[in-house]
Amino acid sequence: MIQLPSGRNVRRGAVSALAVTATLSAAACGGNLGGGAGGGEEFPQGPITMLVGQDAGGSTDLIARALAEGASEELGVAMPVENAPGANGALAANQLAEEEPNGQHLMVINASLTAITPLAVSDEEAVDINDYEVVTGVSRDDYVLVTAAASDYDSLQDVVDAGGGLKFGTTGVGTGSQLAQELLFEQAGVDGTAVPFTGGSPTLTAVLGEEVDVAAVQLGEAIAQIEAGELVPLVTFSEETNQYLPDVPTAVEEGYEVRVSQYRAVVAPAGTPDAVVEELRTAFTSVFETDSYQSFNEDNLLTAHESAPEEVTEEWTGYLEEYRGMVEEYGIDLSEEG
Repeated sequence: MIQLPSGRNVRRGAVSALAVTATLSAAACGGNLGGGAGGGEEFPQGPITMLVGQDAGGSTDLIARALAEGASEELGVAMPVENAPGANGALAANQLAEEEPNGQHLMVINASLTAITPLAVSDEEAVDINDYEVVTGVSRDDYVLVTAAASDYDSLQDVVDAGGGLKFGTTGVGTGSQLAQELLFEQAGVDGTAVPFTGGSPTLTAVLGEEVDVAAVQLGEAIAQIEAGELVPLVTFSEETNQYLPDVPTAVEEGYEVRVSQYRAVVAPAGTPDAVVEELRTAFTSVFETDSYQSFNEDNLLTAHESAPEEVTEEWTGYLEEYRGMVEEYGIDLSEEG
């Protein structure tokens, strides 16, 4: 996603009030929040569940497992990863919101769920980053537009020159994959039809089988086929040239105002005590500093973006407002019916 001006910070007052209430309740019970989850109990109380709103094996799942492995050692308890895919991650996010705010349930959440999906669903279905306690920002994963090596396209200009009739695959309705391509092709005057799939893997399969002409997928999911010569990278949607694809231009360099990347963060239910959030953040910060985790980022073509909680909230809220303005400007409908 693009680096944007700070957005509005809605409903933080409600979240802060919940946190204060939880703190006062624990203090009334004689609890020591310096090392506890509230109610006088020490934190953590047994295993900490890490939710993932995507299928096993994808980028978000791999990130969650790498974080959980390291944080488990730091905190001295197991941190099992639980996949609850559906609705671009909304099912898992809603599940997390219903959990007790004691630090025993977390989630690796994708920024697209709170900054792009709300543009494709009703207000009741939209997930708001302000309704969670952010523990820490994690990393950035850039999108790349790819085509099959057997296609007639060797560059983005080839796609533009081909004109209409383009079929472009997306990783789902209301995703960064969809938004990036809708913005690109609208600005380029290309008449295209979005073909949504349920994630990166089936989208890549469709490109390789030439069921669609092009698709935007996260770089970490496409790099093996790119290196094998099965896919041709046409353009990336990052703010600057991607460090892992230095010879591939960005959409901005090609003359289009399209900057869409995938960011991720670890969140807890609203009202989780500050002391617990801080203990969790300290654990994840220690993981970020290890050689093994830094190697994981490099191996999976991830760029570290380990932002503080307030920065994550500002960035993601700002992305939502900026993207809302862009889809309105270009008359883009991200909904399934659109």
